Amino acid sequence: MTNHASPSFTLRQRFVLAVVPRLVWALLSVVARTWRFEIVAEEGATPLPGGEGAGAEIFCFWHQCVLPCTFYYRRTHATIIVSQSFDGELITRTLELFGFHTTRGSSSAGGREGLLGLKQVIESGGPAIFTADGPRGPIYRTKMGPIKLAHVTGARIGAFHLEPERAWTMRSWDRFLVPKPFTRIAVSWARWTHVPADLPESQFEQKRKELNAAIERARLQALAYLGKADA
Repeated sequence: MTNHASPSFTLRQRFVLAVVPRLVWALLSVVARTWRFEIVAEEGATPLPGGEGAGAEIFCFWHQCVLPCTFYYRRTHATIIVSQSFDGELITRTLELFGFHTTRGSSSAGGREGLLGLKQVIESGGPAIFTADGPRGPIYRTKMGPIKLAHVTGARIGAFHLEPERAWTMRSWDRFLVPKPFTRIAVSWARWTHVPADLPESQFEQKRKELNAAIERARLQALAYLGKADA
């Protein structure tokens, strides 16, 4: 399903694509085994530890916790929508080393193609993933893609957040989190979001806000569980 680097990439970019994903995979595979994952769920939520039992469902989380999610959910072999940029190619190759599948597209480029790819995944019985506020933000604001996909497939949407107790926070739009070795990580789940097949398009925004609130509840719940203040 993934199309790899096109001839438009420079020689330097091709070198980076050949080397960096393997370095990230090797380093993350070692460091992540020192992390301790602890599950917390709000009332009415149904967590899937390690993604076990994930079927034809949609899962959403904020872009900042990509690293711990990549390791924790690696056994799901889920498909994630990734942008068609060079950075997207870099992410794609890294995710595939962890067993994920990808389809290319984003809210800014190739969105329709990406959603069609995820629709096929859901229809074949597999899980689909969105970094809900990616690839360029704004932070903590989900795009409409998950709602549109749930509407056409009937799949429910799971909202979760992985928050490290100790992490380096990057100076990026998403405040990207790099968990430190041996830290605890709260795996926080909110209740599922359902989008009825007969929901009129005029009410999609209301559902988008409902999903946004669910992911935020998961994030704030994780912070509270770890005794951390919201930045």
